[in-house]
Amino acid sequence: MYLKEDHKIWIATGEEHITIEPSMCNRHGLIAGATGTGKTVTLKVMAEAFSEMGVPVFLADIKGDVSGMCQTGVETKHIRRSIDNMHLNDYGYTYSSYPVRFFDVYGKMGHPVRTTISEMGPDLLARLMGLNETQSGILRIVFRVADDEGKLLLDLKDLRAMVQYVGDNAKDYKLKYGNISAQSVGAIQRALLTLEDEGGDVFFGEPALEIRDWFDWDEEGRGVMNILECMELFQHPLLYGTFLLWMLSELYELLPEAGDLDKPKIAFFFDEAHLLFNDAPKALLEKVEQVVRLIRSKGVSVWFITQNPSDIPESVLSQISNRIQHALRAYTPNEQKALRYAAKSFRANPAFDTEEALQQVGVGEALISVLDIKGVPTMVQRANILPPASSMNAAPESEIARITAASKLSVKYDKAVDRESAYEILQKAAEEAAEAAEKAEKEAEEEKARIEKEKEEEKARKERERAKKTSSGRRRQSAVEKAANSAATTIGREIGRKLARGLLGSLLK
Repeated sequence: MYLKEDHKIWIATGEEHITIEPSMCNRHGLIAGATGTGKTVTLKVMAEAFSEMGVPVFLADIKGDVSGMCQTGVETKHIRRSIDNMHLNDYGYTYSSYPVRFFDVYGKMGHPVRTTISEMGPDLLARLMGLNETQSGILRIVFRVADDEGKLLLDLKDLRAMVQYVGDNAKDYKLKYGNISAQSVGAIQRALLTLEDEGGDVFFGEPALEIRDWFDWDEEGRGVMNILECMELFQHPLLYGTFLLWMLSELYELLPEAGDLDKPKIAFFFDEAHLLFNDAPKALLEKVEQVVRLIRSKGVSVWFITQNPSDIPESVLSQISNRIQHALRAYTPNEQKALRYAAKSFRANPAFDTEEALQQVGVGEALISVLDIKGVPTMVQRANILPPASSMNAAPESEIARITAASKLSVKYDKAVDRESAYEILQKAAEEAAEAAEKAEKEAEEEKARIEKEKEEEKARKERERAKKTSSGRRRQSAVEKAANSAATTIGREIGRKLARGLLGSLLK
């Protein structure tokens, strides 16, 4: 609940009101506790307060109950008891609905959320696909080749085509970019198929989400709540965690330095925050730590919601100054260790034992420590969280559909666009190469047929000439022979007669 006169966020009541200074909210916050202890209620109370003081909000809705913030709250006996015990009516508490926009990666329960392959980048994609170091290196080469050759990587088919192209031409790229093994290319292609099965085919594409669209307000000046429906997305934890990391990085790149502000520019609530860090490589964790540390100077308040503080790396946890810890259960040695770890993260209060209190607080109760106006952590206090003003139930699908259809973002995001990019360029080049090869083959066949025809014609011509020569030679030779034969015959006869006469003469003598 936002106290306008005091310019503070009232979140709980113990021995006194527990409030948070808006100027300290960009030091980030943690809402932790076992399942069913009231984390979602705390998240809604905080989000409502941010909206009331004009700060846009992003929330990941995993169970579906956050969607009820678009509807006015309904009184129950538990809420009435809290109102009476905390004297909320004296502070103007009323049931209310809030300005809400719905988003859904799969486009079923809100505006579709898309990003491009290029915007996601090779590092987050490698994590998303579970690639090893060698395969990640080749993926970076694929991105570099695409950049150098002006081939846009927008959706999965672009990346798949580009990986295949680089693999097919590995020898040409080896000297400039490094070795590209066929085995690693095959592993990347298989990982892309898995990613497509998990919904990557609808997540990657255009129009890509512009996070600046989340900075909006209603007519009363309240910040718009941007709710990402995650019930289906949460079934793919790696995609969910990587998507949240991408949003955090995009926000960091988008916003300019702002220094210390009276209130944040936007507040982000990341439910099931441990999924952001599961199996994340060291380089990625370092980047997240850097973003969390530096993004506060850009006016962003980040709140992590998880079951146990130990779910978040210490390097990130050290950047979180506002802590709301609901009950923790400690039935195993590891859980007892986590309990002690959580208790020691608070500034001790001599009025009670923090470790013991963590096991005793009931539903709706929490141990709370926040930064005061000077930025000093307050002593931990045990308190009851305020009830939210909006509905505790999930909004009907018909209401979500109505709000989505009426949103001014429908025209911008609801229809997918597939412009020319790497896939189309490579496909066009392949078709042109195939046509050129087919044309060359046809021309070669025609040339071969022409040469064969010329050879046949030349052969026929030579045979005709040979036949002509043979026929003409025989006729001339026949006439000469006849003359020669005739002369020879005549001469032979004369000689024969002379010989005969001579012989006979000799005999008669």
